[in-house]
Amino acid sequence: MNYRHAYHAGNFADVVKHAVLARLVEYLKRKDKAFRVIDTHAGIGLYDLSSEEARKTGEWHDGIGRLIDVSLPANAAELLAPYLDAVRAVNPDGGIESYPGSPLIVRHLLRKQDRLSALELHPEDAKTLATLFEGDFQTRVTELDGWLALGAHLPPKEKRGLVLVDPPFEIGGEFDRLVDGLKKAHRRWPGGIFALWYPVKDRKAVAEFREALAVAEIPKIMDIEFYIRQPSPEPRLDGTGMVVVNPPYQLESELNVLLPALSKVLAEAPGARWSVEWLAGEEQAS
Repeated sequence: MNYRHAYHAGNFADVVKHAVLARLVEYLKRKDKAFRVIDTHAGIGLYDLSSEEARKTGEWHDGIGRLIDVSLPANAAELLAPYLDAVRAVNPDGGIESYPGSPLIVRHLLRKQDRLSALELHPEDAKTLATLFEGDFQTRVTELDGWLALGAHLPPKEKRGLVLVDPPFEIGGEFDRLVDGLKKAHRRWPGGIFALWYPVKDRKAVAEFREALAVAEIPKIMDIEFYIRQPSPEPRLDGTGMVVVNPPYQLESELNVLLPALSKVLAEAPGARWSVEWLAGEEQAS
């Protein structure tokens, strides 16, 4: 699966991923002490939804396009507010013309004492990202293979924070790299929060990925899955997932509010569903 992000920015998978990301950042802000977010596959940071790539798929219309002005239950609207505020910040005239990638969403949410490390391997994308954050002393953009950051960049000096691993799934073996990278990263920083995004397209690969995580000997692993329809007979992005290691204690209860509200807005066909499951941890047995 080629998930080059310009084609898919703002789709349903982005909405779910970035809504969860915003909740994790908001949790870290509950303490005054500084934290760092490390985005291992940061992309270009800001996406023009009128670009040729975005127009070719039009996926954002059924993602952020549905959500931005919809009326939501008050508790869900409150939880989504930080994420949607970040989206509206890049669309000051209203409507949706641009969509912020994960580094820009994180940067919008940071306080003055917090820091962002944004890593991107693609030279042109890294240059675009660096230009976006030029002069921003709270953000460091590095042209680097994000998988390497799971070793050399951990733990951060702040000792608090989040690592977002959001690979493009352009080549085979990404699920294996996610498992191996997480094991290495967790050994170096067992107290960090890790959020790993994955597409739900190859159901067999997803099941094997989840099984591998369950036996990875990492104490607390939450798996979030969100489907907009039943499995398609042909390979198709039917759902999105995010694994969270060391999730904040309140995340599960927040997801039980957020995900059903998002499902009502984003579902495309009967069979849409969502789940929150513990793959490892004390909660798994409760």
